[in-house]
Amino acid sequence: MSNLLEAHVRPHSGKGASRKLRIQNLIPAVVYGKHLKQPLHISIDPIAVRKAIQTPRKLNTVLTLSLSNGETHLVLLKDSQRHPVNDKLLHVDFLSVRENEPVKVNIPIVLTGKPQGVVDGGVLSQQRRNLEVWALPASIPEQMDVDVSHLKIAQVLHVNDIVMPQGVIHKSNVNFTVATISTPDADSAAAGAAAAATESKAEAKTAKDAKKK
Repeated sequence: MSNLLEAHVRPHSGKGASRKLRIQNLIPAVVYGKHLKQPLHISIDPIAVRKAIQTPRKLNTVLTLSLSNGETHLVLLKDSQRHPVNDKLLHVDFLSVRENEPVKVNIPIVLTGKPQGVVDGGVLSQQRRNLEVWALPASIPEQMDVDVSHLKIAQVLHVNDIVMPQGVIHKSNVNFTVATISTPDADSAAAGAAAAATESKAEAKTAKDAKKK
């Protein structure tokens, strides 16, 4: 089930038309997608947009746009422009989707369970916090729960180790690292190496600036 949003088709675009919309407490928006002959220019209530995506799925919330010309479109909010000071919405882009066709989305990765390696004194590090997947609009998960309780010290969890939920597909040629269990000494050594590299760069910059003078 999707959240309903009402919107009006707007005949004019440009800065002048956008200013007039904002005076009416509306903002310009665009609906695009491979199913549309051309992008749809609409106006919409920004407060209604914020409320519509206040769900556990957030930006992956499926929305139904009901337009003033009688059309309805199933969409996802794909991009937005916000005011740099007050964070108010200034413009939004919607992607038109279909119930029977997978769409590409980013899903948060949540590690669950206490790794055996942590029990033994190791340190859990999460390298990847989001996963790009393909899913039908109705099958988009809120998050990707990944059990890491089996991980031991020096073991690594790769993306190919994750069992995808039904209806969700991950497409990638890279079997990237999601999480690792390192020893406390190895963790400290890595931090020390990073600090030393930073200090070395700072010294080099200072020497270069001194030569210029």
